[in-house]
Amino acid sequence: MPAFSRLLGALFIALLAALPANADDKRFLLATTTSTENSGLLDAIIPQFTEATGIAIDVVAVGTGQALEMGRRGDAAAILVHDRIGEERFVEEGYGTDRRDVMYNDFVIIGPEADPAGLGDAADTAEAFTLIAGTQSVFVSRGDDSGTHRKELRLWDEAGLDAAGFGGWYREAGAGMGQTIITTTQMDGYTMTDRATWVKFNRKEGHRIIFEEDPPLFNPYSSIVVTNTVIPAEESDWATAWHEWLTSEEGREAIRSYRVDGQQLFFIAGDGKQG
Repeated sequence: MPAFSRLLGALFIALLAALPANADDKRFLLATTTSTENSGLLDAIIPQFTEATGIAIDVVAVGTGQALEMGRRGDAAAILVHDRIGEERFVEEGYGTDRRDVMYNDFVIIGPEADPAGLGDAADTAEAFTLIAGTQSVFVSRGDDSGTHRKELRLWDEAGLDAAGFGGWYREAGAGMGQTIITTTQMDGYTMTDRATWVKFNRKEGHRIIFEEDPPLFNPYSSIVVTNTVIPAEESDWATAWHEWLTSEEGREAIRSYRVDGQQLFFIAGDGKQG
């Protein structure tokens, strides 16, 4: 994560802390991945939670790695992220409790309409990544330790390729998903994005989904209540209320009901086939 982005995040957290407190104000900070914000999901479901409980949520949307670090520091009372390995380590280390599968969607690879690397003919994700590397087509990585970035690096590894040794065709945006898509379209390259952000995004600039619907592209999201003594007890209680609501039938229905152009973008863990 670039130093400037970290500084912005720290300034935002400091600003929230400096806001005048209201004795009747029930609110906590949720650290989450940019895809839940860029897709419009949080704007749709958080007001429903607040209406049902009277609890407000301040959202900081960052990469999953940074969201987990915020939890470790006690800067956030709850997290909603998508990196199973990192999540399980976070709980094992004692920073969080009761990790719950919430929802899922999938990743897709987008690229220029002409598909110069020929990904449309790939039999699986490993072959798609191999074709990008073999043709040295421009690929824009999030490069920000997000859940998407971590997943992308694992997919290169599973294809027998090491991103650390790639040449100038491999670019790191060091940014959230929306900005990475913009950079990708400007460079006429490829990138991997969660489907929800792509569907919601309105600046596609001659790009389309080139490769999709392969099991390795499954993308699950989980909720964790942060365990940290620096978090006031009442904030932990409010975060727990969110955690419970999100995985209740009311929360699940709110997620199921969120659509863009008639398309459901997130699916409930346990509903149907999941990768």
